[in-house]
Amino acid sequence: MFTIQQLENFRVPPQTDPPRSPRETLPTMYDLPSEDPKESGLPDEFHYYQPQLLRETFQPPLVTPDRVFVGTDINLYYTLAHPLWHKRPDWFAVLDVSRFYEGHELRMSYVMWQEDVAPYLVVELLSPGTEQEDMGRTQRASGEPHTKWEVYTQILRVPYYVVFSRYTNVVHYFVRQNGSYHDVQPADQRLWLPQAGLGIGIWEGNYQGNTRKWLRFYDGHGAWIATPVEHERERTEHERQRAEHERQRAEHERQRAERLAAQLKALGLEPGL
Repeated sequence: MFTIQQLENFRVPPQTDPPRSPRETLPTMYDLPSEDPKESGLPDEFHYYQPQLLRETFQPPLVTPDRVFVGTDINLYYTLAHPLWHKRPDWFAVLDVSRFYEGHELRMSYVMWQEDVAPYLVVELLSPGTEQEDMGRTQRASGEPHTKWEVYTQILRVPYYVVFSRYTNVVHYFVRQNGSYHDVQPADQRLWLPQAGLGIGIWEGNYQGNTRKWLRFYDGHGAWIATPVEHERERTEHERQRAEHERQRAEHERQRAERLAAQLKALGLEPGL
């Protein structure tokens, strides 16, 4: 276990022969803080519900669920040069990494030098206090932690970075090309994510009782991926329709039997004899 002082003065140990695992020699999520008492919590309810909707609809068909990790408002440690430096994305997804730490443990943080797989997609939700940094408009002072923009585009090389404002409903899709981010503006406000086999876009609808514009994922056919509640609603509606169809079929059979019985009686025949 490392103390905070040891982490502040940490140096990567020399390699041994035979080499030892990074989990034996480098700080793990158990050593690093998972929260900062000086940092405030979520700024509003939107910062709770929007990541939840993203989590529920991020169902990439090209990757098995046990090889997908989704992080919401947890520390993302990105450099061994300064082990305590981190960012805390509102939402991010990593492909082809174990759903659980070491295959069984819920993550407290995401530690790059332990995981060795960078996020595929990062989403930041604009708030007045974070807008300048989220949009890459800040410069860091010497000796200070890197800006989000530097971390996402230069250090972690995150392929896709999405910024969404609940106040203006404006979304920015940043795609990493030739080492830097380019703000693409699709006409339909949708961005396809090829390695995941799905896309992200603006959907206007009701989620958790609130009707507004939300970010959510869509499938290869362009249909919005359903949440568990929507799946259950669809299943219930399907069962209702099936039961109604069965009721109508039974009613049709009853009416047909009554007509046949009436016809037999008209011919002087007793039905059932």
